[in-house]
Amino acid sequence: MPKDKITILYVDDEENNLFSFKAVFRIKYQVLTALSGDEALEILATNQVHIIISDQRMPEMTGVEFLEKVLEEFPDPIRILLTGYADMGAVVDAVNKGKIFHYLTKPWNEEELDLTINRAYAKYLEKAQLKDLNEKLEGSNDQLEFLLRQRLLS
Repeated sequence: MPKDKITILYVDDEENNLFSFKAVFRIKYQVLTALSGDEALEILATNQVHIIISDQRMPEMTGVEFLEKVLEEFPDPIRILLTGYADMGAVVDAVNKGKIFHYLTKPWNEEELDLTINRAYAKYLEKAQLKDLNEKLEGSNDQLEFLLRQRLLS
């Protein structure tokens, strides 16, 4: 896979949804899929993922619970919650606990989902640039501190 493709991890306990998502988006994006939150966490441990799309209703852990775990170990990917149920409690939990970027309902609209993915990736790049600038600033501050100490000691 080319390095310049956006990498998406789609998590859903329904295999047909995984196949449909991959069939629609595999040419434009690098698509990784998982049938459970635990499987998805294993994928995240070995792959750089830019965007995570998770179904809310899954048997072993909900999408919100999964996104909470992701946030602890892998804070960089942008998170999107997808559900077929108009469950306002899940949306509130996802925003408050899972720190999601966007919430979409099933069945997803291809155009809307594609637009959301592109907006999420722009946010990912913005966060990465900010992180890089902060690291550079921290390095410059360390150098200035060192120079100031040197000057005070001489």
